[in-house]
Amino acid sequence: MREPFEGSVECDETTFGGYRPGKRGWGAAGKIIVVGILQRNGQVRVFPVQKHSDSEIIRLVRLHTKPGSLYYTDDYRAYASLSVRGCHIVVRKEKGKPKGRAHMNGIEGFWSYAKHWLYPYRGVPRKFFHLYLGEVSYRFNHRAQDLYSLLDKKLKSMLAEDVRPILVQNA
Repeated sequence: MREPFEGSVECDETTFGGYRPGKRGWGAAGKIIVVGILQRNGQVRVFPVQKHSDSEIIRLVRLHTKPGSLYYTDDYRAYASLSVRGCHIVVRKEKGKPKGRAHMNGIEGFWSYAKHWLYPYRGVPRKFFHLYLGEVSYRFNHRAQDLYSLLDKKLKSMLAEDVRPILVQNA
């Protein structure tokens, strides 16, 4: 497992999926809920989850961040317990813009980046969504590097037998 994030961390969740008639927001049918954790000026980790569950979101935050971190979140109730784990700053918004100096621009920027990358596909099969999301987060985390040379180096170090099990893993 990768080393947990420390320092300033932004946590947020969003939904992926196209326009659908009917209910809006977190109860909309057919949407995929994704939790994101971003280390400020660093990397992002994203996780598709089955439902908008407080316990699952906090479990992921605890697993992927170190105690004593500075957490920036929205006012969703699941994050209320983070003040016990470290310093917690709630970013409140007014008409879509943060009030005050605290912000979550990093993770919000990643959501925009991810949705922009996935838009041309006009829908991704739910079964493979975690693979597409993994690619987007890899691109984001290595945006200052040449992806061709990174992937070429990675592929040359792997055996063909090692690739097959990775492609059939489920989220």
